Formats: sequence, structure tokens, C-alpha cells
Amino acid sequence: MPCENNFHIKKSFVIKGSFVRFSFIVIILLFSFSCKKKERSNNEDYSNEFKVILNNLNKVPTSHKSNEDILYLDSAFNRINNPTLNDRFRFYAFHFVYYKKKAHDARQELLYADSMIDLAQKGINEDSYFVNIAEANFAKGDAYFDLRQYNDAYKCFYQGYFIGKNHLNNSVLAGYTYRMGMIMFRQSHYLSAANYFKESYRQSFAYHDDFRTFYQRQELLNDIGESYQHNDNADSASLYFNKTLDYINKNNERFKSYANMLNVARAVTYGDQGRVLYKAKQYSQSAYLLKKSIVINLKKDNDNTDAEMVEINLGQLYLDNHKNGLFIHLMQNLRLQLDSVKNIEAETNWNKLMSNYYYTKKDIPRAFKYLNDYDLLKDSLVQQSIYLKETDVTQQLANYNNQYQIQNLTNDNNLQHIYLYVAITGGAMAVIIIILIYRNWKRSKNEVTVVNTLNKQINLQKINLEKTLNELKISSEEKDRILRTVAHDLRNPIGGIVSLTGLMLDDELNEEQKALIKLINSTSYNSLELINEILEATTASGTLNKELIDINSLVNNSVEILSFKASEKDQHIVTELLAEPKELYINQEKIWRVISNLISNAIKFSPNNAFIKVKVISTENEIIISVSDNGIGIPDSIKDQVFNIFTNAKRLGTAGEKSFGLGLSISQQIIQDHKGRIWFENNPDQGTTFYISLPVDMP
Repeated sequence: MPCENNFHIKKSFVIKGSFVRFSFIVIILLFSFSCKKKERSNNEDYSNEFKVILNNLNKVPTSHKSNEDILYLDSAFNRINNPTLNDRFRFYAFHFVYYKKKAHDARQELLYADSMIDLAQKGINEDSYFVNIAEANFAKGDAYFDLRQYNDAYKCFYQGYFIGKNHLNNSVLAGYTYRMGMIMFRQSHYLSAANYFKESYRQSFAYHDDFRTFYQRQELLNDIGESYQHNDNADSASLYFNKTLDYINKNNERFKSYANMLNVARAVTYGDQGRVLYKAKQYSQSAYLLKKSIVINLKKDNDNTDAEMVEINLGQLYLDNHKNGLFIHLMQNLRLQLDSVKNIEAETNWNKLMSNYYYTKKDIPRAFKYLNDYDLLKDSLVQQSIYLKETDVTQQLANYNNQYQIQNLTNDNNLQHIYLYVAITGGAMAVIIIILIYRNWKRSKNEVTVVNTLNKQINLQKINLEKTLNELKISSEEKDRILRTVAHDLRNPIGGIVSLTGLMLDDELNEEQKALIKLINSTSYNSLELINEILEATTASGTLNKELIDINSLVNNSVEILSFKASEKDQHIVTELLAEPKELYINQEKIWRVISNLISNAIKFSPNNAFIKVKVISTENEIIISVSDNGIGIPDSIKDQVFNIFTNAKRLGTAGEKSFGLGLSISQQIIQDHKGRIWFENNPDQGTTFYISLPVDMP
């Protein structure tokens, strides 16, 4: 069931590419709550027998011995005659961590988290009660998160946060802010993630100062750097990666018995630094750090998963620098590693790199095979994260806070009713009843006054809002007029520049002059294209001058005009028209513009020697025109944006052609003005088919 409501507390008391160490942080958070607390009473403290078990389990916080640890725990715990409540709570907590980080069984996680909550609610000692309740709620939230029941997870996280906030317990709040940082990171809100990790780092100073606390802090510093790295803030990322290494080195002597763990932590940061240098095109230094990270983390019992991701980065570096021998050798070794250490993200990127490699070698069949495997794995990863990215954790937490406020008000209201009933049954309380009634009446009167005042303010705001909206409409129309005027005035001189530079290219010029004139010609042509699309966007709507037009002739005319453009890429446009001519009542120029735009896009995003098919179908109520290509297709991540005006989904064509992202928005507007429909479908093999449907209506 969802997280129970723990607001009735006793009154006496996220890939991420290199965030694969998340399971270790869970251990730190689970045990740090209990490590710092003062000595408890006999019935709440750990028994002497269980303290021995804890010491044996907590000597080195590694994960590769988890199976041995859990077997030892079960056997040793069964030999304790009278385990305390905290003994049993920690016993369940160990099992929760085991099923989370080793067995990866989220349903078992949830069962043990429920057991932790049941035991925590039985606590008597104030310190034990609040800390255990918070820890149990975080554990249950983690279980729901692994089950992808995100709303239930956020509710549990909020209840842990509520306990820490109301009792000023930073050790509890550190666990909450860390989780919020992980969620923000997985939702690609990297600046928010960095802020949460910074806050968790500050709050972590409430923990007992031991190795677990140190290890958590160095990871938080590294997590901040990774957040900035993913947000393309290279300077801030480098700053925090350097802070991470400085912090590790300063504590090197203090924790020298954990030397291997420190090396693993350094290796992760080396890999992150290598990624930053790669983006800065400092390839030699990047390769050095990436290889340094791989050598450490490929060792047995080290962070092999992180090593695989770093090898992917090194492979990309080799490929970019045409070091094919080193690339193939690295990819072959990585293939063997992936067969034994599963890593779907590394597997996905491995297929992408292999596809790119064989494409550069002109081995299209192999390139296509690996690209197909990459697409399948990538779709799986996207599907896993799509629901998480759709959830608004900030809004959910705000809702839970509002629910708590409402619940408090309800509880207060119920309490008032109880007082009233007691007063009525006791004649001696008659005077108090009168006072309460009078007080409530006065309060109600004041509230009515407040409501009337608010109503007046709302009406006034409504009037102001209507006035503002009207002014905004006028401003928008004026903006469109100015935009059309400026675009129109710019079109002629820029068109002249295009023509003049085109003529100049025919003159006898040296190579440097030709290159500069080509640059001017290309830039001017792109600017002219943008101006034309802006003019079309601002004039697409309006009164339609319709007439009866033969659809076969209109389509055929568009194809003939654009055949010259297709021939530049050795492409072929195939038409399939209606068997008999059919006339539609449409605006000829605008529909011609839509058809030409779809064919132009097909030419732009299809490879050389491709076939483009234009087909016209007639039904009883509509004419459907389709334009199919076998080009680069439209990824799922941007398919909802292609019809937006000034969309960010624009991409370069297969020959580097510019795209301004206005054409499809204009086309959609024109088709809607004709009471038609426009849509697209990705083809099963490759490419995209766009459809327009126009109703068969007569004037």
C-alpha cells in the first residue's frame, strides 16, 4: 500500500551516467542516523550481542560481500535470545539494503521497509522514534522509486522530510535533500540537483564524523560537479571535481586502511574530469585521465560499471581522432566486460560507437545492424525514464504539504467539537459554552468581512486583467505588423546580395576570395530563407480566397518544380496520383506551399540516391496526400515539438542544409484553416511519412 500517513506523531517525542554509487550512499544514510545518537535506555539500545554483529558488518563499507554478510547476519541474529526493538529494526534495515543494492528486488525492499515502519512506530525513546520513523519512510520511498511508483515515493520522502524539519534534525534532512537531488538529476534539472546536493553536504555535518560520513561528503562534492557538467557549466564542474580530489587527499592518511575505497573514489572523479577535458577538446589530457580511471575501476571488486562508462568516453575520443586501431581494441575488450558485468547504458552507447565506426568505413550493413541494436536499447532506456521526467516532484511535495495543513485544520475542528460536546453535557461549563459560541460568531463575522473584501479585490483584478489582455492583443498585432515590415524591407537587399555574390563566384578569383564570397552567399541565402519563413508565419492565417483546383495538377506541379532540387542529391521523386482528376475547393497558393514544404523536407532529410514517394488517395469525405521518405526519421524525444513555431526540434539536413523550424508550423496553420488535418508517422524501416487530409466540400 502507499506510504502510511505518519503526521500523527506522538506528542511526547536517480543515467545518471556515473551515479552508479547510489546504492552505497543508501547504506551511509541508513546507518548514519543511528551512529550519532546518544546512549539510549536498555530497552531501546542495541543489545551487546547485536553490537558485535554490527562491528563485524561495518568494518569496511563494500558491497561485493553482501551475500556473505546477509547469511552471517541471519545466522548470528537467530542466536540472540531477547533482541531489542532497535536490534530488530536494524536487522530489517540490513535486509532492505541487501535487496536494494545486491539482489535488486524492489518488492522485497518494500516488505522490509514496511517492517521497519511497524517497528519504528513502537518506539518510546524520543531520539530513537523520530530517527527510525524518518529512516523507515526514506527506505519505503526508495522501494517505491525502484518500483517506479513515483507519487508514492515522493509521499514517503516528504514524511521523512516533515519529521526532520519539525525537529530540526539535519541528519534526517540530509537524507531527504540527497534524494531530491537524485530525482532532479534524473529529470535533467541539473542546477536544481546541484543545489540539493550542496544543501545535503551542508546538512551532513550533523553526522558522526567517521569514514561513512567522509565517503558521503566526497560523493556529494562529485555529484555537484557532475550536475554542473551535465548542465555544460565546465568551469563549475572542474572546480568541484578538484574539490573532491583535494578532500580525498586531505583525508588519505586518516583513512589509509580504506586505501582501495579511496582509489575507487578518485577513479570516478578522474573519469568525470576526463569528460570535461574532452568537451574542451583537450584530447591528450582527457585520454590520460580516462585511462587512469579505467585502470583503477576495472580491478576486481572496484566500480566496474563506472569503468565501462568511462571506456565508452575513451572510445568516442579515439573515434573522433581517427585512432581506429586503439578504438577496435578497446571496443573488443569492453564487449567481453559487458557480457559479464551488465550495463544497459554502456551497452547502448557501445552499439552507437560501433555503428559510427563502420559508417566511417563505408560498411553500411554492419553500421545499420549496430544502429538498429542501439535504437532498440535507447528506446528501452527512454521508456524507463519517461514517466519519471513527466512527474513534477516539486508540485507533489507542495500538495502533500497542503494536505498536511488541511489535516491539521480538520483535527483542530474535530477537537473543537469534542470540547463543545463536553461543555453541553456539563452544566457547570455553561458559561464557557456561551463564551465559545460568542467567540466563534465574532470570528465568523470577521471572516465574512474578509471574504467580501477579497471579492472586491478579485473583481478589481479581473477588470485589470481584462484590460491587460486587450492591451496585450493590440501589442501582439502591432508586433506582427512591425515584424512583417522589417522582414519585407530586408528581403530585397538580402536577395540582391545573394544574386550579386552568385554572379561574383563566376568571376576569376583566388581560392581565399571564393571562400569568403561563398560564405557571404550562403549566409545571405540562409537569412533570406529565414525572412521568407517569418513572412509566411505572420501571414499564414487570414481570409482564404478559395477556388476549385485539380489536386492532381497541383501535386504534379509541386513535384516538377522540386525535382531539380532533388536531382542535386541524385534523389528520385515518385508520384502516385488519382486515376481520375478531382477538384478541391481550396486556396491554391497556400496548399501548394504546404505540399512543397513537405517535399522539400523529404529532400533535405533524405540521403543521396534516395527515393521519395508522393501519393494522393481519395475517400468519400476527404483527399489524403502523403509524402514518404527513407531519411533520418524523427526521434520520439522531439516528435511532439515538430509543429511548434520556432521549435527547438530543428535539425540539419543530410547535406548540412539549414532548418529554421517554421515550415511545419505554417503548414499546420494553413491546413487547419482549411478544416483539414496534418500528421506524421515514422516508417517501420527508416524515414518518415507526412500526411495531409483535406475535406471534400463544395462552395
